[in-house]
Amino acid sequence: MYMKHILLSLAAAGLLALSAPSAQAAECFADYKAKQENPLRLHYGVAQVSGDCSRATAQSQLTKRLAAQGWTLLTVVSVFGEDGLNQRKESAGKNFLRF
Repeated sequence: MYMKHILLSLAAAGLLALSAPSAQAAECFADYKAKQENPLRLHYGVAQVSGDCSRATAQSQLTKRLAAQGWTLLTVVSVFGEDGLNQRKESAGKNFLRF
């Protein structure tokens, strides 16, 4: 009976550890500028970035995502956490978390 309680406690602790957010799992976002040719169209957007929260990672991921839809990444303006989303939402408009 005692062993059963220990096993249940360990299992519960393991589940809690898996569901708890870690510092590495913090959400990362980037705001960027992109263009499309013929006709020339420009847009500003905000996208979620996975992995390392850096401009280089954002640039690599966004270049691929945007190109798949016919857009060319011009620049990654900045990378930021979830706390910066609200202030950029209106500016990004339809390109808020689109790519």
